[in-house]
Amino acid sequence: MATVPSIPITSRANPRVKQLRAAFSGNARVAGGMVGLEGETMIQEALRSGIPLRMVFLSERAATPNWLPDGVELVSVAGDVFASAVDTQHPQGIAALIDPPAWTIESVRSYNPLLLVAVGLQDPGNLGTLIRSAEAFGATTVLATPGTVSAWNQKSMRASAGSVFRVPVVEVTEAQLAGLKAQGVRLYAAVAGASDPAGPAAISAIQADFTSPCALMIGNEGAGLGPEWLALADQRITIPTPGRVESLNAAVAGSLLLFEAYRQRTQLVPHNCESAL
Repeated sequence: MATVPSIPITSRANPRVKQLRAAFSGNARVAGGMVGLEGETMIQEALRSGIPLRMVFLSERAATPNWLPDGVELVSVAGDVFASAVDTQHPQGIAALIDPPAWTIESVRSYNPLLLVAVGLQDPGNLGTLIRSAEAFGATTVLATPGTVSAWNQKSMRASAGSVFRVPVVEVTEAQLAGLKAQGVRLYAAVAGASDPAGPAAISAIQADFTSPCALMIGNEGAGLGPEWLALADQRITIPTPGRVESLNAAVAGSLLLFEAYRQRTQLVPHNCESAL
């Protein structure tokens, strides 16, 4: 097991500390493109997912974990300096830098894909939850349009509970999504109501066919899907809700649709069973 230097870094202006702080604040240029992880749970989840650690920072009072891989660079940091660099209010005394996985549309093509498209989602908790649900229900990729919060936002990563390390999250433009449609991927636009005077009527998600290559489009928390995305969709779908609510939270709606797709693809119950959602 590697040992940390006996003399901890005490300057907040130290280059390594500045790099750690930049990784947690999302300053990719200063961080060298690396992402910061804080706490044993998140770091161990990255290791279990096959992501190597570039550097590990330990608060001067923290013991060196015996599960850290051999050869990883360890940096000891004074407690107040460590707290100034990480994202949480009550630091656990260990942080790490990683290179996030690089995914492209070309690298994640698969047979009969099930895609989730996050269109302008701004709440990192919603995006992280959707990434977690995508892994839970077998989605092949999460596509994020311009304006969507980064999957490597600290709150997004925590909400994903480690799924962000394993589920490909790819930035996609409207033109690229149209290209997928041209290749046979059916685009479903999730809307709040069963009908919309500005466009064609939506069908219940239970009536939609998610068994073939498809993408589920979830819109912005406040505005929903814009007209350009609705126009691109092959079909508008809605989740039947007998309760008196105007709409569902974006993460809840996306998770329910992913489950319905999983149900259909694994034939848990007959396709026309109205009790599924």
